[in-house]
Amino acid sequence: MWHCSFFAFLFFFLIIPQQNCSPVTSPPADLINTTCKQCADKYPTTFSYDFCTTSLEPIPISHATNLQGLALIAMELALENATNTISKIERLLSSGEFDTFTLWCLKDCMELYRDGVSMLVTSIGVFMIEQYDVADLLLSAVVETASTCEDGFKERQGEAFPLTAQNDNLSQLGDIALCIINLLSVAPSL
Repeated sequence: MWHCSFFAFLFFFLIIPQQNCSPVTSPPADLINTTCKQCADKYPTTFSYDFCTTSLEPIPISHATNLQGLALIAMELALENATNTISKIERLLSSGEFDTFTLWCLKDCMELYRDGVSMLVTSIGVFMIEQYDVADLLLSAVVETASTCEDGFKERQGEAFPLTAQNDNLSQLGDIALCIINLLSVAPSL
């Protein structure tokens, strides 16, 4: 499944440079900072400018792409996070170091993250055919996946949350993609 989305990722970036320039497709000099700032200004209580820039800047192609490319990079990073989280959950489940409650929570999170991976792959596909409203809906559900996983552990006071970092990262990566999709949805098209 991961390999299919990776090839879709490469295909997307091979097409973009061949498109005509427009406000949506031509990359400004500092698209990452500009986009992250716009999103942080638009959602000041929930969006982290620092997380946005530190997530997108290490990806080499992010410096040569357009707004659609940045959204796709954020979705691919979210997919990578979700896939890695499934692996971590599998390790935690087989470690034998958790009580029944924590195992139950981890199993719920596993199901949520598996569904999240499926939704992320679908959201990438619909995003690539510019069905931004559908991609937005799916990504919103993925962000909710992280919150629901975390909430399961909160049902018992004093419970350690072994997936807090992964849940937070998935939520923030989803927020980056959602904000960019929102920017694309209101951008004038030529």
